Amino acid sequence: MGRAQGHKTRDKNKASLPQVPKNMKSDGNDVEYSAEFADHADLEAMARANAAGQRVKRRNK
Repeated sequence: MGRAQGHKTRDKNKASLPQVPKNMKSDGNDVEYSAEFADHADLEAMARANAAGQRVKRRNK
């Protein structure tokens, strides 16, 4: 019997870690937005974010 055969128990939990279901995962867009409290900088940032999202969608197609 070799030395390594007694040390295998510490790595047994790697295969049995729980996975998060897809319906419970968040995409990171948990920001609440109110148009009545938006200023000019907020509107510009939203326009830039929408334009960037469209560029990414076009690039992935």
